[in-house]
Amino acid sequence: MAEADQSRTDRKRAAVFLVIVSVALLLVALIRFSADDEGGDAAVLPSVELTAAGEATVSTDDLIGKPLVINFWYSACPPCANELKYFAAVHEQYGDRVRFVGVNAIDTVEEMTEFAAERGVTYELFQDPLAELQTEMRLTSFPTTLFVAADGSIVDRTGVLDEASLEAEVLELLASER
Repeated sequence: MAEADQSRTDRKRAAVFLVIVSVALLLVALIRFSADDEGGDAAVLPSVELTAAGEATVSTDDLIGKPLVINFWYSACPPCANELKYFAAVHEQYGDRVRFVGVNAIDTVEEMTEFAAERGVTYELFQDPLAELQTEMRLTSFPTTLFVAADGSIVDRTGVLDEASLEAEVLELLASER
């Protein structure tokens, strides 16, 4: 009987230890992520290679130089599919002053380009075949859109957008460039 009690006590101690370690790791992660998102210097677009539709690669460094909107999406994502028409319309209006880029890590080149074209998208589309940019940006949901200043600093990050919200974000991005 004493051995059974000791075994139960040992299991309880082990469970308490695991809970304490888990809470400590969670706190460290929360502190780290909140430090990245708040205060201090603005986040900067990480340097990774993306693949263009023709299999040529481009560095995200090459996307910098004028205000930039990067939309992460894929075709089986209903909110992504819905907002692509808004991106096409806002690109049509502001594409001479803001660079628009679509990034997709899921679809094939053919699926990506055909799906986007059906929704009026004419801006640049890239694949993130190893999800490097998505990983660097800690994307956990789709769609996600980054608004990047000409110097590469990330001004804002959003989820699902309607046309008016997207236009407001683009106008805010342009205003931050002055």
